[in-house]
Amino acid sequence: MPAPRAYTAILAWLEDQLRTGVISVGEKLPGERHLAEQFEISRASVREAIRVLDAMGLVRSTTGSGPSAGAVVISEPSTALAWALRMHIATQALPIGDIVQARLLLETQAALESEKRPDSPDRRRILEEAARLLDEMDAPGLPTDRFHASDAQFHILLTSLAGNVVVETMMASLREATIGYVQETVSGLERWPEVSCTLQEQHRGVLQAVRERRGEDAAEALRHHITWFYGLSDHR
Repeated sequence: MPAPRAYTAILAWLEDQLRTGVISVGEKLPGERHLAEQFEISRASVREAIRVLDAMGLVRSTTGSGPSAGAVVISEPSTALAWALRMHIATQALPIGDIVQARLLLETQAALESEKRPDSPDRRRILEEAARLLDEMDAPGLPTDRFHASDAQFHILLTSLAGNVVVETMMASLREATIGYVQETVSGLERWPEVSCTLQEQHRGVLQAVRERRGEDAAEALRHHITWFYGLSDHR
């Protein structure tokens, strides 16, 4: 069994510091020299650890000198998860069919859960933003990449109504990870205007059911919408 790389000591240390509250989001990590001396590793290994943490969405690093330089702790879990999913989708280790099934499980259950959540200014704001996105997507001649970006945000917003940050993070990651597949599917469609109109009808049906707290109807509308879209790849 190969020995762990030197930088893993810093990853384990930061996990412990975050878990115990010694370091919090927004705080800076100690400098390269300090960490290298503390863990008795090279500064190159420290830089490797920072790069890994950056890819994981745990730190944002800025170069240079002065108070703004260095690695600051952040928390963007969907960034790293989406990157990992996208790479494994590319290797075909994660079949698109299973990704679609995961989306169905997440979104339909979120629709059922959102029905139970109390009314609040935040809920109303999310529903208003979802409606605004659909209006934007109705614009004639809207580029397909803009359409799909708004489409993804629409679904993420509705999922967030369930009030589960883990589900919302997973949903955001899945949507970002599959954007390449979505674009490939659409690029082969000669009837995109017709398809986009159908998608918008489906979106508005989902939104109406969510607004009216008809969880079962919203879940069924989402199930039909998602399977219909991914079925387009079989008929290009």
